[in-house]
Amino acid sequence: MFTNTKAFSGFSVNDIQKAKTFYHDVLGLNVSEKPEMMILTLHIAGGTDIIIYPKPNHTPATFTILNFPVENIDKAVDELTAKGVKFLHYDGELKTDEKGIFRGGGPLIAWFADPAGNILSVLQQS
Repeated sequence: MFTNTKAFSGFSVNDIQKAKTFYHDVLGLNVSEKPEMMILTLHIAGGTDIIIYPKPNHTPATFTILNFPVENIDKAVDELTAKGVKFLHYDGELKTDEKGIFRGGGPLIAWFADPAGNILSVLQQS
């Protein structure tokens, strides 16, 4: 039924303008806006689009909603930190280092949140 359908993903935020600033100015993504619908579209490399919509009773996702592959995770974390991004730190099964990078097996990965509290990550490509 959906074999030839181009699916897309979407998630909610509590402030569409803060989201637009964060995703465009901080992360550097190509963002378009449909003001009449109050929807943002993130245009991700490879032709994938992701929609962001406002939700007054928004609850942040408790899981990673977007993963951004990078060549050098330390460089990416440093650049994002310089732009004001605060990385999440975990001290349990997934223990992160002082930068917020998990180096305990599997891909090197660091998690951070958007202004609405949704969890995103950068992960180093092997």
